[in-house]
Amino acid sequence: MSYFIDTHSHIYYKEYKNDLKNVIDSANKNNVKKIICIGTDIETSYESIEIANKYSEVYCTVGCHPHEASKMDDNDILELEKMCENPKVVGIGETGLDYYYSHSSPEIQKKRFIDQIELSKSLDLPLVIHNRDSDEDLMKILDNYRPRGVIHCFSGDTAMAKKAINLGMLLSFTGIVTFKNSSLGEVVKEVDLDKIMLETDSPYLTPTPFRGKRNEPKHVKIIANKIAEIKNIPIKKVAEKTTKNALKLFNKIK
Repeated sequence: MSYFIDTHSHIYYKEYKNDLKNVIDSANKNNVKKIICIGTDIETSYESIEIANKYSEVYCTVGCHPHEASKMDDNDILELEKMCENPKVVGIGETGLDYYYSHSSPEIQKKRFIDQIELSKSLDLPLVIHNRDSDEDLMKILDNYRPRGVIHCFSGDTAMAKKAINLGMLLSFTGIVTFKNSSLGEVVKEVDLDKIMLETDSPYLTPTPFRGKRNEPKHVKIIANKIAEIKNIPIKKVAEKTTKNALKLFNKIK
């Protein structure tokens, strides 16, 4: 399993409309053999399924981002459940909490987050979790419900990382780890490789040295290389371990 998986991308965005096949082929050539396309609302969840059905390398999740929480109703949860009948759907999310922006109130965010946790548990699918400026409430909910899943684009400190891991979470790291002023190196150093996955969050968070350009799944290799450098281990070991972790969490991936 000495290949990479981009566990979090949004390749349905308009940035990929004209060259999506080339983007996927380029990832493949850079040893990124599988890509998970992450839904953030009903529309993009359907788009993610469509892409996953078209390309054998792509899998997907379905869910509603905290920014969309105020637009959700109970019928949307039922619709997400129906989507999960598709064999290429491997998880629920992106869901979670975001108190940095105020697109939805904290109370409605928490309700819809819990709705999706309960859906993930009922279907035995992992959860893809977004967290921004909401550590305390997020940890309380995870402690109460104990879903299996990943905190994507992890950007907290070492103490937060250890709390999340103790609650059964994996952590995935993006191109932020390559940024000049990033403090994530210390976190990566302290977190066991068994708890780490890789992601690009494409088209966002393009790693150095390509900042300012469109991000792509192929750039997972750059993130892996940085983690190997921080931990002073071969990149092959990073590939093997993080891919093993991803396949164990997203266990519907073939």
